[in-house]
Amino acid sequence: MELKKRQGNIWIIASSASILLLTASSFFYWKLVRLGYAVPIPYILDVFCLSNCPADELNVLHTQLPPDNLFNYGKPLSQILGEPDKLDKNRISILVEKSKYRLTVYENKKPVKSYPVVFGSNPAGDKLKEGDSRTPEGIFSIKDFYPHAAWSKFIWLDYPSKQSWRKHIKAKQAGTIKWYDSIGSEVGIHGVPANSEKIIKERSNWTLGCVSLENKDVDELYQFVQKGTEVEIIR
Repeated sequence: MELKKRQGNIWIIASSASILLLTASSFFYWKLVRLGYAVPIPYILDVFCLSNCPADELNVLHTQLPPDNLFNYGKPLSQILGEPDKLDKNRISILVEKSKYRLTVYENKKPVKSYPVVFGSNPAGDKLKEGDSRTPEGIFSIKDFYPHAAWSKFIWLDYPSKQSWRKHIKAKQAGTIKWYDSIGSEVGIHGVPANSEKIIKERSNWTLGCVSLENKDVDELYQFVQKGTEVEIIR
């Protein structure tokens, strides 16, 4: 009887230790994902694919406008698309062209209005790690959006995407970045500090990797997007 009791106690202790270890491991892994050091579990098969891997260089999904053309910039977006609360926002998508300092809103993949924008302070090339001050390239979607105390509005993108992770890991394998570098996070579209609109007019790249508009422009854009809105960023 005493032996069975001891065996039962050992089983309880071992089970409790296993649960604690699993919980601690899960928490540690979750922290690594949050900090950009570990690939999220749902992404693993696509990121570490062995065959039929998705292409890292995707075709441009949106028809591009001529260079230096801010299409319909002087016209309110509500005048073009109608009131935002009556609009089918599933038809809306966004193209950001880094080399043209331009963000364009599309309806059913047709351009409706462009805005001047600026980027990370090191704009040349794709974002590969946290702290490189580059704006990421690829296909993203809006993860969330909310008012921001310093930059008027923040439209949060789902960077890093699966494509972002593949490029990040390839850069580590090639020695382009350090093995311990984080991929980064918290990339989005936002305004500028109060009374700093000249930053946009002068094309002064000032962010850590986000896309930045004048506050009046991000306030307008904010009304016409939703969670899941597609955002394509190209060079």
